[in-house]
Amino acid sequence: MKITHLTALVLMSLSLSSQAVRAAEGQLLVWEDIKKSSGIADAVKDFEKENNVKVVVQETPYAQQTEKLRLDGPAGIGPDVVVIPNDQLGTAVVQGLLAPLTLDKAFTDSFTPSAINAFQQKGQTYGVPKAVETLVLIYNKDLLPKAPDTLDEYYAFSKEERAKGKYGLLAKFDEVYYAYGAISSMGGYIFGKDAKGELNVEDIGLNKPGSVEAVTYLKKFYADGLFPAGITGDNGLNAIDSLFTEKKAAAVITGPWAFQPYEAAGINYGVKPLPLLPNGKPMSSFLGVKGYAVSTYSKQKPLAEKFITFINQPKYAKVRYEVTKEIPALTALVNDPMIKNDEKANAVALQSTHATAMPGVPEMQEVWGPANNGIQLGVTGKQPVQAALNDAVKNIQMQIEAAKASNE
Repeated sequence: MKITHLTALVLMSLSLSSQAVRAAEGQLLVWEDIKKSSGIADAVKDFEKENNVKVVVQETPYAQQTEKLRLDGPAGIGPDVVVIPNDQLGTAVVQGLLAPLTLDKAFTDSFTPSAINAFQQKGQTYGVPKAVETLVLIYNKDLLPKAPDTLDEYYAFSKEERAKGKYGLLAKFDEVYYAYGAISSMGGYIFGKDAKGELNVEDIGLNKPGSVEAVTYLKKFYADGLFPAGITGDNGLNAIDSLFTEKKAAAVITGPWAFQPYEAAGINYGVKPLPLLPNGKPMSSFLGVKGYAVSTYSKQKPLAEKFITFINQPKYAKVRYEVTKEIPALTALVNDPMIKNDEKANAVALQSTHATAMPGVPEMQEVWGPANNGIQLGVTGKQPVQAALNDAVKNIQMQIEAAKASNE
């Protein structure tokens, strides 16, 4: 027992010593996403020259960085800068893993509002947006030379295609991630906001009139047999991808992750923002945002903050896009010919202006399961829409209370 305790003290001393040396030598440790470090290589070199500092970049899966920081940070071996998805922000802030940033308003205003808002909690900013992704509409140009602009038109087109034994538009409207586009634009919501504009997790709007209207509207795609039974449930995305690559479906609602597989399958496809709803509003969507943040355990927080603002200047963000193809969140680049003339990138960028960042509060983790179940029961007609969504909200409330009790 004494040896184990002594060993632990030695290891802790070494790790703290290592961090102290790094700070003394003016070094920064940056965790970048896998296969993405080449996108910031030029920016890193310029930052090192201008600030007489050494930047060590280590690639680590971005979705796992928060959990890794929770262990490595207190041990003194963690990074100064991390990359995290915005939906992990709430948990990371509650756990005390991220340092609040002090950013100039001119700098924060250079990002699309939805992207910068994704890294704000209770009036504090905890991250700088790196890249955005959101749902778009992908269509087969050989089967659908001119893609319609409205969801009603896709509904009519889908009825025509079913008469031929094929499918028009396919989407996972049985899951909240995909149904949210209609729910949000028709007046529904997940969490409401308080007088200060902060999310109010006690106000769940998935069974409010706008949400009921949206799910009822989406239900007709199922009721009229326009979607195959196989796209409902956990394996639905695979079924949708198969039907599209086999040229049995003319259009799908999915994300940028499908670009490469569809291209590899030899599909001549186009990409557009999501269609308009009957009320004339564009379908919204959830905005996924990757961002750079500063570890609360960093001994060089000002330098780390300077680094993440430096590498997100338009000229460096543009290079990063050229290398990684991740869509930047800077307003100036959304209008840049490089992106504007790229059909895929432009569609994602345009849709991101209609998108809403996924709620970054820990309570969001309790929403997915019950919401998916309720929406699926509603759109498939297994339960009346209002009743299904009422049950979903009750279950979300119960899970939030249970999670809160377990953390006390």
